[in-house]
Amino acid sequence: METNVLYTHKELVEQSKLGDRNSQYKLYELYVDAMFNISMRMVKIKEDAEDVVQDGFVEAFNKLDSFKYESTFGSWLKRIIINKSINHLKKRKIALTPIEDKMYRIKADDENEKDTPAMEIKKVIQGIRLLPAGYQQIINLYLIEGYDHIEISEILNITASTSKSQYHRAKKKLIDIINTL
Repeated sequence: METNVLYTHKELVEQSKLGDRNSQYKLYELYVDAMFNISMRMVKIKEDAEDVVQDGFVEAFNKLDSFKYESTFGSWLKRIIINKSINHLKKRKIALTPIEDKMYRIKADDENEKDTPAMEIKKVIQGIRLLPAGYQQIINLYLIEGYDHIEISEILNITASTSKSQYHRAKKKLIDIINTL
C-alpha cells in the first residue's frame, strides 16, 4: 500500500510537471498544512507564514522540472519553504545572533523523550519562543526539522562549525530559560 502512495505522489508530480492543475491542487492539499507549520515555527506570524507557503508552492510548481526524485517531493518542498522563510526573516532584518568566540559544552540529557511529562514539553515550547530569533532558527532547523549541521550551514550560508556552536549556545540558553519557568 505504501508503494501505491509513493506511486500516487510520483504520478501527481509527473502530471503537475505537465501543467495539470488538478494534480497540482492535490499536491498542494497533501503538503500545505505541514509546510505552513514549518514556516510558522520560523516566521511566527500567521499571515507571513501563509504568504511564505503560497510563494513556496508557486516557486515549487514553476521549478518542478528541476525535481529529479533525488529526495521525496515533501523533502524538496520543505527545503523551498525553509529557504523562503529564512529569506522572509532576512527581509524583515531578523538576523542570527552574533557568534562569540567562546564555545559552550552541553551535557546530553539521559532522559527518554517518552518519559518527559507534557508540562516539560510545554516549557520547552515556551522556552523556544523566548529565544532570540537566530537561536530559534538553529533549534528549529536542527531539533524540529531534523537538518544536520552541514545542511543548516548551506541553508543559512554559515559554516558547519558556526551552526554547531550556535546550536550549543541556543541549547544552553534554552535550558537556562526552562529552568526559570
